[in-house]
Parts: sequence; C-alpha cells; structure tokens
Amino acid sequence: MITSSQKTWKTHFILIPFSLLMIYPVLWWIGASFKSTAELSSPSLWPTTWLWENYSNGWSFTSDFTFARFFANTLMMEFWNVLGGVVTAALVGYGFGRLNFRFRNFWFSVLLLTMMLPSQVTVVPQYILFNKLGLVDSYVPLILPHFFGGGAFFIFLIVQFIRGIPRELDEAAQIDGASVYGIFFRIIAPLIKPALVTVAIFTFLWSWDDFFSQLLYLNSVEKFTVGLGLRMFIDQFEVQWGQLLAMSLLSVIPSAIVFFVAQKHFVEGIATTGIKG
Repeated sequence: MITSSQKTWKTHFILIPFSLLMIYPVLWWIGASFKSTAELSSPSLWPTTWLWENYSNGWSFTSDFTFARFFANTLMMEFWNVLGGVVTAALVGYGFGRLNFRFRNFWFSVLLLTMMLPSQVTVVPQYILFNKLGLVDSYVPLILPHFFGGGAFFIFLIVQFIRGIPRELDEAAQIDGASVYGIFFRIIAPLIKPALVTVAIFTFLWSWDDFFSQLLYLNSVEKFTVGLGLRMFIDQFEVQWGQLLAMSLLSVIPSAIVFFVAQKHFVEGIATTGIKG
C-alpha cells in the first residue's frame, strides 16, 4: 500500500526537474544581466567577471533622464489605472448583478459581445478620437478607458462573484433602512474583496505590459514608461545588451511584488468566481 509520504515523494520527484527546467531561463537572465556583450554567447550560466556597472550605467541611460523617471511615470499611470479599473468595474458589476433596470440582459449581452471584439479593431478610431481632442502625447488615452468600467472581462468577473452572494443579505439590509449605495458599500464591497484584488492585479499586469498603447500615444521622452525606456536601448547604434537585460530584470520586480503580495486573494477570487452558495 502506498502511503501519503510516498505519494508526496513521487510527486516532488516528478515536479522538481520540471521546476528547474522552467526556472533556468530566469537564472540565465539574471546571470546575463551581469555579463558583457561579448560574453553573452558563452554557454556558462554565470559570468566570469560580474559587471555590476550594467545596473548603474543602465539606470542612468541618458544624461537627461534616468530609469527612475521612467519608473515614476509608469507607477503614476498604474495607480490611476488600478484605481479606475477597480472602482468602476465594481460599480458597473454591482449594477448588472443586483439592480433591475430596463434592457439589463440586453446590455449585459452587448457587454459580453465586446469581449469577442479584437482590440485591433478599435485602435484606429480611438487614436483619431484622442488626436482630435488633443490628448495624444499624454497619459489620458492610457488612463481614461479604465474609468469606464475597467473592461468587459473585469465587469463579468465582478458580476459572477456578486451573483454568488445570497440576496437575503440585501433584503436584511433594506429592512434596516440601507439604500442601494449603502448595500453596496456595507455588504457587497467587503464580500467581493477577492474579486477586486483579482481585478487590481490583472489591471496592473496588463497595463504594465501594454507596450503598444504606450508606444502609440507617448512621444516625449520625459513621459516615457519603463517599456519605452527599454526600447531606447535598441535604438542605439550599438546595443548594450547587459544594460538592457539588467533594466528589463528590474522592470519585472514591481509585477512580481504585486502578484506575490496579493496572490492569496488572487487565487481565492479566481477559485470562487461563479460559485453560488
């Protein structure tokens, strides 16, 4: 008879080699960030000479702007994106999940249909609109859409989570004299915290990695984000790959911190979405 400890040992025996295989590119990435350009073709994982200046030189890439400016720009933009995405997705999701109004099912179906619409279809109309409003080369085109529901996927996620909350709680709050907004802020909002954290994480990660929109709307170097700052390395006549890899490694740290800090609520939000109790 196979004991639980034997099953655990066999599971680890299978998973550890695959884990090492998956983590190898990350280890190579870390080692390559300390290598010279000539040594990057070396098969060794770690450099023979550790070039710590790759980080200092990469951080102060230009004489006018450092990566501190690019990180500050990106984090400022992320703050407003996450705030707008979470707040508006929660409010719109609450409306679809709890309130009764005319054509609710129709508009919810339209919302779901927008999830099937490729983003490439809306790029040109959006750019023309923001260009005519004089908002190109600003953060408004990158932030404003997050204040209109945060995206169909996030609204759907919130709606499914709210539908799993018993309506008896709303009725009890109504008996106590709570208004529609009181029910949301006192009853619904605290209970959908895992879903809100999930929306915040996805918004942060997707917005942080959205290189195309940043490239499309931002033209001034002083407004560049981290992604556009990394692109400046490739625009050089001779690419300093060590510095590029060093700065790209630093650019991953905020996303990793956000995920690991909130992973408990993230897993809970994904696991319980759509479950009705």
